[in-house]
Amino acid sequence: MNKILVTGGAGMIGSNLVKRLVKEGKEVFVVDNLWRGKLAYLNDDKGEPVIPLNTHFFECDLSVANSCDDLASKVECIIHLADIVAGISYVFNNQGDLFRQNLLINSNVITSARKAKDTLKGFLYVGTACSFPLTRQNSLDVIPLKESELYPAMPESAYGWSKLMGQYETELLEKETGIPTCVLMFHNIYGTPCDFGERSQVIPALIRKAINYPKEEFIVWGSGTQGRAFIHVDDIINALCLALEKGWSQGVIQIGPSVCTSIKEIAELVVGISGKEISIQYDLTKPEGDKARAADYSKAKQILGWEPKVTLREGLRQQYDWIAKEIVESTL
Repeated sequence: MNKILVTGGAGMIGSNLVKRLVKEGKEVFVVDNLWRGKLAYLNDDKGEPVIPLNTHFFECDLSVANSCDDLASKVECIIHLADIVAGISYVFNNQGDLFRQNLLINSNVITSARKAKDTLKGFLYVGTACSFPLTRQNSLDVIPLKESELYPAMPESAYGWSKLMGQYETELLEKETGIPTCVLMFHNIYGTPCDFGERSQVIPALIRKAINYPKEEFIVWGSGTQGRAFIHVDDIINALCLALEKGWSQGVIQIGPSVCTSIKEIAELVVGISGKEISIQYDLTKPEGDKARAADYSKAKQILGWEPKVTLREGLRQQYDWIAKEIVESTL
């Protein structure tokens, strides 16, 4: 499959994936509405776009029906990364709109894939660990999640539900059209390039606060005991590339570490990297989301030959340095 469409291709995951695919000699098309992604993320180290933007990048609202039809008919594979997501505040304050938008985005892209069934050779859908039942994520006694535990379904958030519905429709796509599909369920991804503003997720938000401290208070939402299976974007790109080779028609495969790291641990690591004397504050009035989760990634290891390689400290240092540089450059 040499012609590939990446939806959400100007975001953190998408831009890294596009660069990897181009390096491997693929012809890559990108769709993104630039809500969180940026065209600059698609530049190489010299500041030049890695794809011809005038013919291979399309600023497009995938929640509009038929918006992806023409592109789907021109490629051999679709990697569907696009969705609406942000930090926990945005997710829980915009659940109805987020749910509806993601349903539309997923269904429209999958419908475009259906229309291209005679030429499309693969459809890769990216889901989320947020789709696992709340009952398996409401305790600090973490037992790594297994793919078989997805049902009976009971995600905590509208985001988790919306992604699960897209996953289900992807399964129907293969069953009814014969197009080979792959479903990867990602745990909490961090890395660069990233949004570190008000809509950002926890790690870039904490890094921003540490860099700006004491002008910005270092406040952690919730108690800090809540935890996640954090996975670096480089490990995610490796999983996606392996899935393009080995992941077809294998059911759901989750991608994440077997270790659950608390937000308190993340905050302390960030403070340590900053080298500052920072007073960490915890705001118990703010939402925490699921209590804790980790991944049993044995299926990914068995089928894809994948396992995480980037250490948390190494990944956080790299992200801290990138955000610090971006903040400095924004003030010049």
